[in-house]
Order: sequence, then C-alpha cells, then structure tokens
Amino acid sequence: MARPLRIEYSDAFYHITSRGNERKDIFKTRKDREQFLSYLESAAERYNAVIHAYCLMNNHYHLLLQTPMGNLSRIMRHINGAYTTYYNVKKQRIGHLLQGRYKALLVDMDAYAQELSRYIHLNPVRAGIVKRPEEYLWSSYRHYINMDSDPKWLHAGFILSYFNRSISKAKKAYRQFVESLAEQVYENPLKDVVGSTILGNDDFVSQIKEKYLHGKRADRNVPALKKLTENPAIEHIAAEVERMLGDEPALSKRVKLYLCHRYTGKQLKEVGEYFNVGESGVSQSSRRVAMTLEKDKKLRVMIEEIKGRLKLSRV
Repeated sequence: MARPLRIEYSDAFYHITSRGNERKDIFKTRKDREQFLSYLESAAERYNAVIHAYCLMNNHYHLLLQTPMGNLSRIMRHINGAYTTYYNVKKQRIGHLLQGRYKALLVDMDAYAQELSRYIHLNPVRAGIVKRPEEYLWSSYRHYINMDSDPKWLHAGFILSYFNRSISKAKKAYRQFVESLAEQVYENPLKDVVGSTILGNDDFVSQIKEKYLHGKRADRNVPALKKLTENPAIEHIAAEVERMLGDEPALSKRVKLYLCHRYTGKQLKEVGEYFNVGESGVSQSSRRVAMTLEKDKKLRVMIEEIKGRLKLSRV
C-alpha cells in the first residue's frame, strides 16, 4: 500500500487535510465539532502544536499548523486518534472513521501563508454552505476578523502580521483580502504542490530536497519520494565518469554502465541502447563492477566521489 512522504523538522509548517472514510460525514453535530476543537487545544498543550488556521467541513477538515518540536506524526496521532475514539464510542461503532492517512503538505509560509489561509477560510463558500465566510461558525475566520474571541491555542497573529503591524488594521486588511474573492472563482494555491508533498517556491523546494531528502533511496511504496528524488540523466552520469576516468576507456565504460543501471531508473534496454550493448551486457557489466568494488578500495572511493558529485540515490 502506498505511503505518504512525511518530512518532519522543527518549526515546519503544514497544510493538513483528512477526510471521512468513503467521504462520509465525520462531523454531524455541534458537539462533534466542539469535541474536535478540544483535541486541537490538547495537541497545543501536550505536543506544542501551533494552530494558525482551521476549517471543519462536514466530511473533512483543514488545518494550517506549525511543529516547533518537529513532531507532526505524534500530533496527528493524537488529534485523529482521540477524535476517532470519541466518535466510535458515541455512535457505538467500530472501525475506521477517517479515509486512509491524513495528507500533510509541507508549506513555505513566506510564499503561501496568505493565499493558503484564504483558501481554507473560503472552503464553506466554495461548497455552497454559506454565502459569506463570516457566516460559517466552524472555521478560524471569525477569530481573524474580531467576530469571535480567539482561543488561546489559535495563533492568528502570525498570518495577520503579513498585512499590517497594527493588529486592528491587519484584521481589516485580512477581511478585505479574503472577501475580495468570496464571490469569484479563483486559482487554487494547491496547484503548485511539488511531488504531492511540498508547497513552496523553487528555492524552498530545493532546500528541502537537499537538507531532508538527499541520499534517500526511492521507494516504490512512497510515490512522493520517487517524484522528489530526481534521477540523473544517462548523459550526466556518462559525462562525469568520462571526466574522472577518461584515460581508462574500458574501465570508464564499465563504471558508466554500472552507475546508469543502478541510479537512472531506466530499463536495461534504454541503458544498453545508449552504450550500444545488449541488455544482458548491461546487467553482467554492472554485476562485475559491484563485485570488484568489494575488493578494490581505490575504485570504491572513486565511484563514491562520482556519486557525491552527481548526488545519486539508489532507484
């Protein structure tokens, strides 16, 4: 079964969504919603979760949260586990309440805080539940615009600070920002998600990949990791090997075949066609190099250097 990619570190920001099993309702009464909010509060108290925005729909919810302790998995186990237990006891049911695993997008808040919070707060409007976002009681929007007092666990100030230093002016500006699109079809900020996991500009994505995904092996059970782990082109590997071993043509070709076989994700046929050898020739040459590496320290060091230059991770 495919698993989501979880990238966890201190002070990471996430957009979280979780849906009811078979898209069935998970909130049916006021008490249900109040109980869920109480688990957000306890997540803040016990696990230092910082909740920046939320919206509870009938069959799913949205959270924008920060993890100062880098403990997203523990936070979500608490929230979803506690609510599922509450709901099952109340309804005298057993089994899964939520559909599979929650979805957690790692977010570059500097680039997406404003748009993403607006997207979350306009959910009830897009769904046709209300005409204006302030009419919906089960999102953080009313707290943002001073219609309801803020619970201690809601940190609206972070996003509001993007609008003005004065909190009162910021709330007015934020209301204009959100409601300017309340009656319009607008571009979904989630269209920019990279690898089903990261929402941010190119620099942010590159930094995350370099810091937290570098060296990780692609895993067929984690599709997002495979998407984010860029496989080098055959041409790039060949050029780097040639630069290092160009004065030893025979060895150079064997190393090229070995690295391309193991690290490009290409089929044997594709690798063979590039080097004008058969499929069995590719696999045999690759196997011989692998056996040689067990004994030849000099070659092993050289190949590790090539892999480091190319930032290779096993496919």
